[in-house]
Order: sequence, then C-alpha cells, then structure tokens
Amino acid sequence: MKTTKILIVGANGQLGTVMTEALQQRFGLANVISSDLVNKEQHQGAFETLDATNYDQLQQITVNHGITQIYHLAAILSASGENNPLYTWEVNMKALLNVLEVARKYNMDRVFYPSSIAVFGPAVNKEFTSQDSYLNPTTVYGISKAAGENWCQYYFKRYGLDVRSLRYPGVVGYQSMPGGGTTDYAVDIFHKAIASETYHCFLKPDTRLPMIFMEDAIEATLQLMSTPKSNIKIRTSYNLSGLSFSPLELSREIKKHIPDFKIVYEPDFRQNIAESWPRKINDKDARMDWGWMPSYSLESLTETMLSKLSQKLKPVS
Repeated sequence: MKTTKILIVGANGQLGTVMTEALQQRFGLANVISSDLVNKEQHQGAFETLDATNYDQLQQITVNHGITQIYHLAAILSASGENNPLYTWEVNMKALLNVLEVARKYNMDRVFYPSSIAVFGPAVNKEFTSQDSYLNPTTVYGISKAAGENWCQYYFKRYGLDVRSLRYPGVVGYQSMPGGGTTDYAVDIFHKAIASETYHCFLKPDTRLPMIFMEDAIEATLQLMSTPKSNIKIRTSYNLSGLSFSPLELSREIKKHIPDFKIVYEPDFRQNIAESWPRKINDKDARMDWGWMPSYSLESLTETMLSKLSQKLKPVS
C-alpha cells in the first residue's frame, strides 16, 4: 500500500494556509508538501517554490516527492480578477489544466479543486440556489470556475481521474488576511473592529451572501476527500453551505461584543458582483451523499473571530 503524499498548490492563500496545517496533522508533516510562488516561511515541513502555470515545474515536484494527491487552491479571486480579466483567465485555467494533466499522467489517487458560488449568476433562484442551477457567472473568476468544474468532470469521465470539488461560499477565518474576494469584507470587518477603527463597507447593508467559517470549510473538504469513491455522485462541484448574513447583521453581532464599533456603507463595483450571487445555498446533495453538516452559527463565528484575532493582534509588550 503506497504512502499518501500530498501537494498543496497555493499554500500561502487564505484557505491554503489552514488547509496545509490540517493535512499535516492528519497525514504527517513529511507527507504534505506546500507550494506557492514565494516561500513566506510560515509553513512547517517541505516547501517548493512553484508557478502552477509552469507544467515542467509542477511535474518535477510531483516526481521528486512521489505525489499521490493534489489540492489545487491557487487562483486569482473575484474582485482582484476584474482588474485584469484576461490574465485571470490565463492563470486560473492554465494552472488547473496543468494539475489535471500531471495527475492523469502519474495516475494520482485524487485531486481537490475548489469552486465557488461565483459560478452562479443572475439567472438562479437566489434565495435557495440548488445544485443543478443554471450557471451564468458575471465575473471572469466565476467563468473560470464554471469552466474548471466541467474540466474536472471531463477528466473523471474520460480518464477516470478522481477529482472532487466544492463550491465554497465566502470563507471567514482569522488565520490570514483577506485575499481579494468580494466576500472578504466579512474578514476585514473583524480586523477593523479589533483595531477600534471604522469599517468602510463596499457592500450595501442588506446584501446577504452565503458564508462559511474556516473550520467548517476545512472539515467539509477533508470529509469530502475521505469519502469512499462510490459515494461521490457529483463530479462538477458540490454546493456547500454554512450560513448566510448581511453586513448589517454581522455588524450588529459585532456590536454585542464591541458596542462602539462603527460601520459606514460605501458600495463600489463589488456590489454588482455580490448582487449576481445567491443569498442562500441549497447543499442537500452534500448532506445526503457524504453527511455534510456545518457547526458554526453567526453567533459562534463572531465570538471565535473576535477572540482569536484579539489574541493574534495583541501588541507585544
């Protein structure tokens, strides 16, 4: 029985930072290789400098470490992507295709690909968006993720490659700074609250979006990846839900802990992006196929974020 050797592509990102630690705890430090464009020296264990759009680099790392699984987390996100659409498409798609080809060539056990609620657009039922909703994304990030889902399904059907995917809602976590996504206001707002600064929100107060706490996102990913292959019924990407809230609802919850917290609303181009996305996600297929169930509410998410960030950002005396 061969040893599981995991390569994380995009380990420096918001999700990658936490995913790396979780996988190292589960599979052992020596069996998880982190990689990204630069080494920020935040990871334990082996690190490889990798531009995922470079096939030869990816292939060499795979061979050198005997990689059996890839978690492909590298991408240019929604808001950042709109600043340079063609570059975003090139990076997001080329990196994914390189991962799929290397995984196929070396007969890997499985691949994880993160999709997003950005694959949905104005045509969906925003109040309870179903798994099989029509995909008409309005951002290049969403377009690339929708195309990526179809490539993942193609590699499964054509080559038998065990690719698994989740459509993440906005991920809220204390472990790293926001990464350029439209839902990242729900991370930045806590940093401003802890620092006793007014938060300037780029969304309207009633803009409700699907979110998930980082710990739930990691648990869902590990649960999906450890599920028997026969249970995985969807080979594009599973809808995933944690909770839904608006900036106003979140700010009210923060004020229960920090009464003087102030927020002002200054909607910009990201408001249009948010309005094209669902307000609530139906993830019954994930719950039915592999037993998904979130653990965090808005109250527990807020309490944990404020507690952890207060400890993390406390000035050194």
